Amino acid sequence: MGAPGFWDHPEEAQKVVGELKRTRRVVEDWSAKSEVLATLDEMLALAESEADESLLRELATELDRVEKQVAELELRSLLSGQYDRLGALVSIHPGAGGTESQDWAEMLYRMYLRWAEVHGYRVEALDYQKGEEAGIKSVTLLVRGRNAYGFLRAESGVHRLVRISPFDASGRRHTSFASVYAYPELDDSIEVKVEDKDLRVDTYRSSGAGGQHVNVTDSAVRLTHLPTGIVVSCQNERSQHRNRDMAMRILRSRLYELEQRKRDEKRQIEEGAKKDIDFGSQIRSYVLQPYQMVKDHRTGLEVGDVNSVLDGHVEPFIRTYLLRQR
Repeated sequence: MGAPGFWDHPEEAQKVVGELKRTRRVVEDWSAKSEVLATLDEMLALAESEADESLLRELATELDRVEKQVAELELRSLLSGQYDRLGALVSIHPGAGGTESQDWAEMLYRMYLRWAEVHGYRVEALDYQKGEEAGIKSVTLLVRGRNAYGFLRAESGVHRLVRISPFDASGRRHTSFASVYAYPELDDSIEVKVEDKDLRVDTYRSSGAGGQHVNVTDSAVRLTHLPTGIVVSCQNERSQHRNRDMAMRILRSRLYELEQRKRDEKRQIEEGAKKDIDFGSQIRSYVLQPYQMVKDHRTGLEVGDVNSVLDGHVEPFIRTYLLRQR
């Protein structure tokens, strides 16, 4: 940074400074854990020499805590993508099947809310469309926090549920599908141009949870990008202007991700590689009947505790997917 001319191009300089800060934070985190482990090693030798059972139990508890922190740092180290550090926009849509699939989409919605809560991420529902009988027709979430996109991109794809339907009076087994897709929440350093002539803007009355302003004014905004057919909407903000701004942010993120995906597909075709995950592919099955199991079809990982997974414990699937990518 002290090199002559470094600050002649402020935007590029800020990118370098930001990357330096992130790298320094990683080094400091690992250094801190190394110091803690060194201290624990010294205290362990002392406790063993004095046969101090109380101190040994205390050290075992502390070591377990540090091991979990190190595992978290190792997981972060797998996030090598250019935009893994960013927040995430997550859209969830039910597949064909009406109420069954809409209920399954809401179960996934709750699963990711729980995951975000456990990991300290802030979540905002930008667009929530409630189902007619149960569940949801669609939801778009903004998950803010460090590395949210890096983790949640591992969840993109179609999720399949097999269970005895609570909506079937005959108690038959049903299979439901819902899609989950994560996009990076673009920051100001990433420019995506959207021409006004390429947009159709519709306003409508907000619906669903959202406070006293819901169903009062036509403040919700739906944007249709005519060249690609991408449709995004936002109804969470209190004014039409703010909803439009947020909808534009979502649209920019989706357009950017679309271009990245096209480049990846082109490169994989050139390299003769088959893409492992794409929108519409079935990445995971959650089976509640006739047995209980969650299986990730990309990695082969199987977990028997379905209820724990649906309560937000999806880390094993994220970790295994990221390791496989590396």
